[in-house]
Amino acid sequence: MHRYIAQRLLTLVPVLLSISILVFLMIHLVPGDPVQVMLQDYGSAEQAAELRHTLGLDRPLPVQYGIFLWRLVHGDMGRSIRTGRPVAAEIVLRLPYTLRLTAASMAVAIALGLALGTLAAIHHRRFLDYAATMTALAGISLPSFWFGLVLILIFSYYLRWFPPAGADTPGSLILPAVTLGAGAASIIARLCRSSLLEVLRQEFIRTARAKGAGELRVLYRHGLRNALIPLLSIVGLQFAGLLGGAVIVELVFGWPGLGRLAVDAILNRDIPVIQGVVLVAAAIFVGVNLCVDLLYALVDPRIRYV
Repeated sequence: MHRYIAQRLLTLVPVLLSISILVFLMIHLVPGDPVQVMLQDYGSAEQAAELRHTLGLDRPLPVQYGIFLWRLVHGDMGRSIRTGRPVAAEIVLRLPYTLRLTAASMAVAIALGLALGTLAAIHHRRFLDYAATMTALAGISLPSFWFGLVLILIFSYYLRWFPPAGADTPGSLILPAVTLGAGAASIIARLCRSSLLEVLRQEFIRTARAKGAGELRVLYRHGLRNALIPLLSIVGLQFAGLLGGAVIVELVFGWPGLGRLAVDAILNRDIPVIQGVVLVAAAIFVGVNLCVDLLYALVDPRIRYV
């Protein structure tokens, strides 16, 4: 197991370096002069020269990347053009909100997805199977911004159960978490259904039933336990994908997370903040996939020797 972990950690080095290169090149892929883009054509020539020197854009490209990487290793992502604050400080302030929303959405997705998938598999080709499948299909099809507005209209405007926006109370998390987790729940439900149906057709399930094991014991101890193995990968990918989907949901519900910070930075052409948000989101994505690989190897020991 230690060798497998070491191998997986070593593979992260080229991945993270590639991410750093792509993020670094963002400022050079902006059409036109990136300094004039950030100053929005309102700065003087002296201000443009000062900003170009501050960002190191007056140096050769390899030197710029070396400085960028050196600062990055020491936790320096530069300063926001709009506020003048360190980008790392802006991200540290917003990151806990996004992680909280993503974790809550993932909990909703797993609970709802496993429930719908198991229900559909148990009642295969019956009414509950079709109902659960149609519910999952609707969850995938509905745009998150529209679904979020519908939830606000019903539960905030008419029923007044939850606040429509903000992050001031514990109830503020429920509507955005359901909105963001609905799509992931649908994908998990469909995969859970197909995986569980495949497991329930295996010989060891028939053997367990022949030995007199109850249906619930067969389902939860033998069926779901083996059906969850392929679900681990999709759960990890969905968790990482929710980070990207949080951008729209955070705007709809006024949630002060990384998505809101990224949109504000794009509107203000604050390239250092955009770089920092993209870098942190990509690093979290890579970290989540590493955790999924390690958990997958823990559940299925055969993976360690592949």
